[in-house]
Amino acid sequence: MGPIGPRVSCSVNNLFSTFAQTCRMTHFADSPSLFAPDEITPVERPPKPGDLSYIKDHRLRLRTRFLSGGAHAVPDYELLELILFRAIPRRDVKPLARLLLDTFGDFNAVISAPIDRLCAVNGVGDAVALEIKIIEAGAHRLARAKVLQRHVVSSWDALLNYCHTVMAHRETEQFRILYLDTKNTVIADEEQAKGTIDHVPVYPREVVKRALEINAAALILVHNHPSGDPTPSDADITMTQQIADAAQTLGITVHDHLIIGKSAELSFRAQGLL
Repeated sequence: MGPIGPRVSCSVNNLFSTFAQTCRMTHFADSPSLFAPDEITPVERPPKPGDLSYIKDHRLRLRTRFLSGGAHAVPDYELLELILFRAIPRRDVKPLARLLLDTFGDFNAVISAPIDRLCAVNGVGDAVALEIKIIEAGAHRLARAKVLQRHVVSSWDALLNYCHTVMAHRETEQFRILYLDTKNTVIADEEQAKGTIDHVPVYPREVVKRALEINAAALILVHNHPSGDPTPSDADITMTQQIADAAQTLGITVHDHLIIGKSAELSFRAQGLL
């Protein structure tokens, strides 16, 4: 047998050479993987609000929650989101919904806001304004349907609800008249005049003339105070008395005059003013 020294020395040299090559690698990522490529599970980044996948999933969850739980299952800003989905199909609309609420105060005020004021909000275009005004029109028609052709006494709460729905959040005064037949059934509801923030022109002669045209036997006058305070002014009291006097000469009764505030109403009849 020959000497074993040289063989051992050669093996050790090979080992150190391999180790040195490994140490010369510039980055750990350059080293061979311990796992086969198909054994590595990629870590997925959670979706962000701006991602289309996030928007799609969020809208699906919100629609499902609304369908299963109704309006009570979603706060005001999410109800606005549901409206905005149709107008803005590929963008996160939560910031815009919150901006609308911050601008106008509450859901009802957003829906009732004039188109020019809606479009002044950053992010609101014609499509968004259209969707919002469609919702407003639907709310008005639903409330109105519960009043027309109904006996005014049995539907008094519905009548007040309708007046608040249509008028409470207006930024200018509006004067409406509910016309009743001899059985006190509401046969017509008409806007008689529009005004400014604190005044609406009303002409007793025109009010009575219209009542005669549709054969009304009685009237309920309604107007709003954009300030929110339903307390009647001296001009309100004088105008009401003039209409009542003109109507009485023709056998037409003025049952009441309602002033609609933001969250309350005042009845002239209940206050002894009529």
